[in-house]
Amino acid sequence: MIFKHHINIYFSISKAAYIVLFLTVSLFFDACREDELVVPTEYDILPGGPQPDAEPRGMYLLNEGNMGSNKASIDYVDYRNGYYERNLYPTRNPTVVKELGDVGNDIQIYGSKLYAVINCSHKVEVMDARTLHRITQIDIPNCRYIQFADGKAYVSAYVGPVRIDRDAQKGAVYEVDTTTLKVTRKCTVGYQPEELAIIGDYIYIANSGGYRVPDYDFTVSVVDRQNMRQMKRIAVGINLHRLRADRYGKLWVTSRGNYGAVPSRMFVMQKKYKWSNEMYVSDTLDIPCSEMCISGDSLFFYSVQWNNSTEKNTVTYGIIDVRTKKLITDHFITDGTESDITIPYGIAVNPANGDIYVTDAKNYVSSGQLHCYSRDGRRKWSVRTGDIPAHMVFLY
Repeated sequence: MIFKHHINIYFSISKAAYIVLFLTVSLFFDACREDELVVPTEYDILPGGPQPDAEPRGMYLLNEGNMGSNKASIDYVDYRNGYYERNLYPTRNPTVVKELGDVGNDIQIYGSKLYAVINCSHKVEVMDARTLHRITQIDIPNCRYIQFADGKAYVSAYVGPVRIDRDAQKGAVYEVDTTTLKVTRKCTVGYQPEELAIIGDYIYIANSGGYRVPDYDFTVSVVDRQNMRQMKRIAVGINLHRLRADRYGKLWVTSRGNYGAVPSRMFVMQKKYKWSNEMYVSDTLDIPCSEMCISGDSLFFYSVQWNNSTEKNTVTYGIIDVRTKKLITDHFITDGTESDITIPYGIAVNPANGDIYVTDAKNYVSSGQLHCYSRDGRRKWSVRTGDIPAHMVFLY
């Protein structure tokens, strides 16, 4: 069971004794790194207390950290023991130099392994999902997002250097064997590919072209998994970012626009015919979207829309019914506490109880916050996180 040593500590000794033991353990980990400081894991008690039979049992939160600072970190919401555990990776892996790395861009679980995509460190960090102990790293240049199918991981990557360049090269999708944890194949796609989704034998990738501003890409690449070959690129909208599949086989794709005359929009792609694999853009929704997650038939999203002319953000929160493609509400936070959020930066929904999680990046240079809302939109609790909290995945 994850964190079993901590669980025994929590329930068998007093609070004072715990503090003494915690300091002793922290000193031990510091000694393991000689002169290099290891920031110890911190613990907060969550309201509501332990839920011993909770399933999912917890949720990992990947904090991106500031670019160039090697401050990516992983926090954990421990439902079963009622704790929020901050910055777990260094204490679980005290011998790893530079800790988790530079800019955490995605986190997913497949089988017994936890995969964290660390963008500017050009690697996918692979850990044991229960213990967070490091297994290995997979080197992929300028990697972005990860998805899985049939024992393989598929990772989108910009490939080229991290810089704005009108002549930036095309990106790629890398295939990784999840047993050997080795790159097996690679397929070139569009410019600066972002999120990807897998339906059957095909990978769909949202190409942004973000390094080539103002000449953004505007396509979704379709890759045949069997041959790792790009079949086609479908015109959708400029500067694409998010791409998610619902349970009906439709794809939801977001465009960031150009932060000026062309606004952020959402697009729906689906099969032309039931017997065909060919996808087309069936709907264009004038709904801005920065991040989204799909739970059942509901697509939860928020938008932070920047306008270069006004130099201001417009923030919205909403739910779309994926069956009807209609907006159900544009304010899923119902108690007015959205005013406490400076910059929403991540969203997830607990499939077991409908709790909604929204992260707040604050000022991008110091600790953020994680807010938990009930399914009816009322805030249940908030907790301090690492820098730029962004990506969440549930542990079963």
